[in-house]
Amino acid sequence: MAKLPGNSGVSLLSDKSLEFYRDPVAFYERRIEKHGSRIFEARLLNKSTSFVCSVRGMKELLCEKSSIFQKDPTDIMHHLYGDNIVTANGEEACLLRLSLTHLFTGKCLHSCTDYINSVCEKCLKGLSTSSIYHVFKQLGTELVLGMFLNVHAQDTPHFFQEITELCTQHWHGLISAPINVKVPLWSSGLSTALDAKNKLMDIIHDKLDCEQQGFVADMKALPLPDRSCAPQHLLLFISALIPKALSSLLTSFTLALNGPSREGMRNRARTEPEYFSHVLLEVQRLWPPFIGGRRIANKDTTLGNFRISQGYAAMYVIHAVHRDPEVFHQPEEFLPERWSGRNAGQEDLLCCLGNGPRNCIGAQLNQLFLEVACGYLLNHYDWDLSPATQDLQYKWLPISRPILLPTVNFRPLLTAVPHTSQRGAAASWVNSDGTSQECPSD
Repeated sequence: MAKLPGNSGVSLLSDKSLEFYRDPVAFYERRIEKHGSRIFEARLLNKSTSFVCSVRGMKELLCEKSSIFQKDPTDIMHHLYGDNIVTANGEEACLLRLSLTHLFTGKCLHSCTDYINSVCEKCLKGLSTSSIYHVFKQLGTELVLGMFLNVHAQDTPHFFQEITELCTQHWHGLISAPINVKVPLWSSGLSTALDAKNKLMDIIHDKLDCEQQGFVADMKALPLPDRSCAPQHLLLFISALIPKALSSLLTSFTLALNGPSREGMRNRARTEPEYFSHVLLEVQRLWPPFIGGRRIANKDTTLGNFRISQGYAAMYVIHAVHRDPEVFHQPEEFLPERWSGRNAGQEDLLCCLGNGPRNCIGAQLNQLFLEVACGYLLNHYDWDLSPATQDLQYKWLPISRPILLPTVNFRPLLTAVPHTSQRGAAASWVNSDGTSQECPSD
C-alpha cells in the first residue's frame, strides 16, 4: 500500500476549502497534473480528505466499500434536514430505502406521468425568447410541490409562493457559514434557514394530518421507524435542491443542442428513442448538477491501493470522474454516440446522482422528469442562443449552471413531432380527479 499523493498539512493553516469552493475544477485539475494521480490528498473542511477523480476509485468508494465509507453525521445537511435516507447510515439507511423505494419505482412512478406531462406543457408552452434557467426552475418547483405536497400554483398561488420562498430560504442554509446567530434586526444565513425549516415543517405536519390521497397519504401509510420520519423526508423531497438540479440539467440540455450546428442531433433525438436516451446520458456526464459527495472512513482501509486512515474523509468529484480519460475517450467532447459504441452498456459508470447501494432513491423519477421535459422541447421547438454570442462559462457550486444565465430563442415547429420515449409500453396515468386510465407513452 502506498501513501496518498499530496498532503493535508496541519489543522486550519493548510485547509483548502476556500480554494476548492472558488473553483473546484481548477482545484482538482492542478493536483492531478502535479501528482500524476486521479486520487490525491488535501485538507477540506479542516479534515484530511482523499479526492477521488477516477471511475475506478468512485466505484470502489461507493460500491465495493460503501459500508466502510459512510455519511458524515456532523454534515450541515443533517442539521437542516434531520434524519432521513440521505443522512442515515448502516441498517437504518437500508430499512429506509426498503420502505421508500416503491414510491419512486414501478406503478407509483408511472402514475406520475400524466401530472408531469401537464406541468411541462403549462410551463414550456409558448416559449419565445427566454431566460431558460428561471423557466426550468419554475417548472421544477411546480413539479416537486405538486407531486410531493399536493400544492399547485394555479389553485393556491399565494400559498405556493409562500412555500417556494421558504424552500429557497431553507436551501440557503446549505451555502451559508455554519453560524446560528439571531440578534435584533439581523439573522445569520443558517439561522434564517432554520426558521424557514420550522415553518415548512408546520406546513408538512398540517398536510400529513389532512391529506387523504397522493404522495403525502402514501408517506403516512409507510412502515417508517417513528413519527418524525415522514415529515423529515417530505422536507427533503420538497427542497429547493431538486428544482435547482433539474433546472441545471435542462439548461445544459438546451445549450448542448442549440443552434444550426446541432440541428442534426435535434432531429435524430426527435425520432430515435435510443439516441435521445444517449443525449440525456451525455448531458449528465458532462454537466452533472452536483460537484460530488463526501464520506468518512469508519476504519483503516484503502482506495486505489492508497492507505486511508480511520476518520479520514473521501470526496468523489463527479465532474472529474465523468471525464476520466481511461474510460471516456475524448472526455471533454459532447458525443452521444459514445453510448452506442465504446461505452455501450456502461451507464453505471456515471455518478450524476450517486452510485452503488446509496445512490439517489429518486434517480428513476429524475430520468422521467428529463425525458418528458426534454421530449417536450424537442417535439415543439427549434432553438438557438439570443444573442448568438454569450458567455457560457459554468460555475460548479452549489449547483452547476452558466455563471451568466443564458437567453435562448425558441421557434415553434410547424408540426409537432411525435416522440416516443424508451419507456415504451402503456402507463397508468393519474387524472386530476384522482382516477386513473391506461394511456400510451407519448
